[in-house]
Amino acid sequence: MPLAFQTINRGQIAFGFFNIESDMLLLQQYFFFAEDFCDFVSDCAKQPEWTRDTKFEVFEIADSSDIGDLMGAINGIRHTGFIGKTYRRFPFPENPDDFKQNPQGFATQEIFREMIIPFAETVMIPFHPLTQHQVRIGKYIFSQTQFMALLEYVERGGMPRWRDEIRPDYVRRMVLDIRENRNRIFSGFPGSDNT
Repeated sequence: MPLAFQTINRGQIAFGFFNIESDMLLLQQYFFFAEDFCDFVSDCAKQPEWTRDTKFEVFEIADSSDIGDLMGAINGIRHTGFIGKTYRRFPFPENPDDFKQNPQGFATQEIFREMIIPFAETVMIPFHPLTQHQVRIGKYIFSQTQFMALLEYVERGGMPRWRDEIRPDYVRRMVLDIRENRNRIFSGFPGSDNT
């Protein structure tokens, strides 16, 4: 379930998993796979210095009506836009105890890629630090604290958490790379030694 995160320049925006059978994340109008996100963060964390010219490929859905109605789709009453299409294919579980993020969600990437193509455009967005205390992701600027909150959200598997607390390999790799990094932008991540 996406949660509200505070940006410096655009107020609160939504970020998170939106269907438990996929590792796709949304960041307001941007959509991307958690595997790609984690691999990108890992690559940046391995660099002696994360530079200002890094870009990240995402799907962008410019028209909010094409995104769809998440709560309507979860409740099975309004299957509009891209999110509605995903819930027609992968409905919300009947048993609330089954509402857990699937650690094998990466296996559905091709299905979700095919579903999003009619609604989205593929774009490269800036994803880099602006200072030691701010990170830009596309149109959004996050404080270092809020950026860490995004990473922690992915690490725990969002609001429902990972099923059986099993994290995908790409999440475990990202966490290790962040904890070994010495860049201040990653300070504050649980278990991190950065200063």
